[in-house]
Amino acid sequence: MNRILIVEDEKDLAELLSYNLEREGFRVTCVHDGLSGLERIRTELPDLILLDLMLPGMLGTEVCKALRKDAATSRIPVLMLTAKGDEIDRVVGFEVGADDYIVKPFSMREIVLRIRAVLRRNAPEAPVPDLFTIGEIVIDKERHVVTSAGIEVELTSTEYKLLLYLAERSGRVISRELLLQNVWSYNNVGDTRTVDTHITRLRSKLGPPGDLIKTVRGFGYKMEDQ
Repeated sequence: MNRILIVEDEKDLAELLSYNLEREGFRVTCVHDGLSGLERIRTELPDLILLDLMLPGMLGTEVCKALRKDAATSRIPVLMLTAKGDEIDRVVGFEVGADDYIVKPFSMREIVLRIRAVLRRNAPEAPVPDLFTIGEIVIDKERHVVTSAGIEVELTSTEYKLLLYLAERSGRVISRELLLQNVWSYNNVGDTRTVDTHITRLRSKLGPPGDLIKTVRGFGYKMEDQ
């Protein structure tokens, strides 16, 4: 639930805004002068601020300037409210860091739409998953999760590293010795049968897509999409 702080000295208007915004699913707090608004913003860190331009104690433009200079509040979106409609007032509002500007009187529908639009523009982008796909095998490198034919597969840390190493080098033949060095970190290559054992277990866990791991007789393994 998005939290909205209204800084508006007209108490009837502030209450009307609060009532309508709460009906739209927002959590709303109201204050009625600039200094109290600035203090409350720094304390509560709301998701959006409805800020009147003409406020007692401290003008809305000064409040906005102070917010933009503070790292903790500099990215909180501000929608400026004012009874003035001259272009110069809009320009000043944007110059001090307002994200949008709305002139009184306004309809509640308009302000709700403006608020939602500003929140959408300022919403953090969802992280893009770091996925590697080969055939029906998907490796989520960020979460260390592997799915095979749509089913999550539980792998050991070594099995995961072995699969990822082969998948990222799809089509290349990798010797057992090189796998021991890069997956197991063995500097002195010893018994390479441990590689064969892990490959067998890995194929079994992956099911039919495990056939993408090919044996190159007398040398090692490669992984390639069929």
